[in-house]
Amino acid sequence: MRYKKILLGLLTGISLFLLAGCTSVQRRANTTDTWPQIVKHHRVVVGLDDSFVPMGFREKSGKLVGYDIDLARAVFKLYGIKVDFQTIDWSMKETELRNGTIDLIWNGYTKNPARERTVAFSNTYLKNQQILVTKKSAGINQAAKMHGKTLGVQSGSSGYESFEDSPQFLKQYVKHTVQYSTFNDAFLDLNAGRIQGLLIDSVYADYYIKHQPDATSYRKQVIGFPTEDFAVGMRKGDKTLRKKINRGLKILAANGTLSKINQKWFGSSKSFANR
Repeated sequence: MRYKKILLGLLTGISLFLLAGCTSVQRRANTTDTWPQIVKHHRVVVGLDDSFVPMGFREKSGKLVGYDIDLARAVFKLYGIKVDFQTIDWSMKETELRNGTIDLIWNGYTKNPARERTVAFSNTYLKNQQILVTKKSAGINQAAKMHGKTLGVQSGSSGYESFEDSPQFLKQYVKHTVQYSTFNDAFLDLNAGRIQGLLIDSVYADYYIKHQPDATSYRKQVIGFPTEDFAVGMRKGDKTLRKKINRGLKILAANGTLSKINQKWFGSSKSFANR
């Protein structure tokens, strides 16, 4: 009994220590302005899923390219700061940000009320929407025809959050869901018939399908989910960093750089937020 009490006391102490540590990390993330350190080291670290075309992905050579890669570099070039890109588990992005492993989440990151409780966001720089992608051969031409079918979603994505939070659009029909770490894996299963539908960002779907040899074999459907805002996520304490990013986005919109990046990756400078 004595040893049990000692063990219980140790476990309680460890739990309190860990809780205090988590609280301290969260407090630091909410109150510390890291801009002076970023300027001192001329370096900022961006976390991303490096398979998210066309926002940030690796070419066959291994080179990291993408819309957000170009945009982040252009913004920080204004301040003489180098951008380092860190591949992360997308489902752990907020934890990596809070712990200081990365300084920013800049990778087709959707701004929403749930995330705004823990993350500060820049102004919107791009619009997106969650859509349903199927193979035309499956005959699924509306959400209701996913009845009894299997849907793929990305773990930790805004699409998965929308799927859960707004069941009237798709969840009420779907029998099973499969969560993927990347959309690349999800498309492999969709092509093989292991899933019948994929809930995915329109920017990803448009780019991916456009570059497939059998692009006409896919069906893309808007099924009711509202338009989303892509923005840069950062710790709440980084007020100066937020101001610098917002200022940078305005400058790039005014001098035509943002339009050029839109044109490069989407073939259009329209329908995207330039504020």
